[in-house]
Amino acid sequence: MKLSEIIDRLALEVLTPLPEDREVTGGYTGDLLSWVMGRAESNMLWITIMTNVNILAVASLRDLPAVLIAEGAEIDAAVLDKAREQEIALLRSPKSAYTLCAELADLLK
Repeated sequence: MKLSEIIDRLALEVLTPLPEDREVTGGYTGDLLSWVMGRAESNMLWITIMTNVNILAVASLRDLPAVLIAEGAEIDAAVLDKAREQEIALLRSPKSAYTLCAELADLLK
């Protein structure tokens, strides 16, 4: 499913421009960066509450189409600027990571 369709269907807030409308093949949820680096696969939507600049490095390294920040966590302007510079899509939702995972799984069936 295209990332733009997931954004619409889950009513996600788009914090940085989408560099391209990529296909999302699955999801990964985790807040331990080394764990995500070792297990997330390309084209997965990463759901996390982490908001520091290191999430951008992990997203880039694993070729993730976007990082979805759960629970409405605040993101520093510096992180948003760096995401725009690196063309990494950052999304946000007030929903819990659990709820977002369940909704994403339903969409990708």
